[in-house]
Amino acid sequence: QVQLVESGGGLVQAGGSLRVSCAASGRTFSNYVMAWFRQAPGKEREFVAGISWSGGRTYYADSVKGRFTISRDNDKKTVYLQMNSLKPEDTAVYYCASRQAIVVVAPTLYDYWGQGTQVTVSS
Repeated sequence: QVQLVESGGGLVQAGGSLRVSCAASGRTFSNYVMAWFRQAPGKEREFVAGISWSGGRTYYADSVKGRFTISRDNDKKTVYLQMNSLKPEDTAVYYCASRQAIVVVAPTLYDYWGQGTQVTVSS
């Protein structure tokens, strides 16, 4: 089984930056693609960004393109989401997730999830 633990969330002013991390353990990390999702109060969980097992391909929701960057360090078994130019509408609990083979946007197709980390952007 794969265990995922997010960290790095917090409170930031609009226009600021934050980096959240997801540390993986339990099985071979390189066999899995990774993704970040977020969920705001009263809203469904939505895809934010995904990255292939090699790190060579990345995918972003339109709402975060140009502002967020996903990366992975397989030696450290850690995935990162660098968030720049943050907006109040980015406020949500951010979750990392993992599955085999390919990145998809549907959260129900991911096998492993972290506990989430709160990101709050003040206006």
